[in-house]
Amino acid sequence: MGFRRWSAAMMICAASVGTAQTAPPAGAPANAPRPAFAPPPPMRVWAPKKTPYADYKAPNRPWWKLSDVLALHKGEKSWSQPIVRNKDVVADWHQIAPGQATPQLAYSDNRTGIIVWDGEITVTLAGQPPFVARKGFEIDIPFRVPFTLQTVGDRPALYFEIHAASDMPLYPVETTRSRPKPVDGFVYEERLAVGPPGQFDAMNRPYLDYFKEVVAGGARAGAFIAAQHMFVNNIRGRAVPTPPASNLGHYHIGYDEFWFVMEGNVDLQVEGVPTFTASPGDVISAAQGRWHRASFGGPEGQMGTRVAVNPYPAGLHGYTVESGGRQ
Repeated sequence: MGFRRWSAAMMICAASVGTAQTAPPAGAPANAPRPAFAPPPPMRVWAPKKTPYADYKAPNRPWWKLSDVLALHKGEKSWSQPIVRNKDVVADWHQIAPGQATPQLAYSDNRTGIIVWDGEITVTLAGQPPFVARKGFEIDIPFRVPFTLQTVGDRPALYFEIHAASDMPLYPVETTRSRPKPVDGFVYEERLAVGPPGQFDAMNRPYLDYFKEVVAGGARAGAFIAAQHMFVNNIRGRAVPTPPASNLGHYHIGYDEFWFVMEGNVDLQVEGVPTFTASPGDVISAAQGRWHRASFGGPEGQMGTRVAVNPYPAGLHGYTVESGGRQ
């Protein structure tokens, strides 16, 4: 995963240099072709490894099964469940009942990522035509762009939402007349927020209908959000026999990483945790400094997709010398 993801990130950076591009309309075709890029050979360095490796502190787990999340909220129409909490990224499952909507809000300095998993949601972003998202939609909301989500139809809508850990919601006074309640040691005050909103471009567009465009349509899987403090990257491939335990994979020096299983199965080996096989809708993670190796599991040849999430589009991977920088 390391070189492929590094290469994709470098192509993203190259694509961002030069003339600014106008925002594509919601639902535009998949990303434009990117130039081929050969990664340089790995450097042989003394790399720090967190020792002992980081613990999993609640709500973090190596493996959050979707079935367990749903069981925790059996009988509830609307609910939220914290899943990931680390120094860089937070992520939660949310469900909203039929006919209900989230309040209009925006986030101050970083993009928001959403994966819709059940039901249908009307997504309203300031400056964009509303669109209806269903299972497999990946939604990219720029910073300081107010948005609302509203359930469509008679079934609750279930979605997974990702934020930079430092971000807190902003509520436009026009739609939230009363002062929001204090949260996490912060109080809300009416102020003028100065600074332009984030934009869409060829790399970051309003949404990707993953199952239609990639699974059925053959579009290239790849990074969906590639921005400061936020990297959401679709990695797709065919199932292979689980590599031997001696294949440690790699580790990250300064950050945690997690994956949303979009399609097929994923085998995950994490230092200190027995190897397991995750299913669609599950969220799996490797705490900072732990060796980890994700591979596509299930019946050999079955297609699988894991959505990798971490704070750095060009994050560093540390490999064993014997691996030659591969896993």
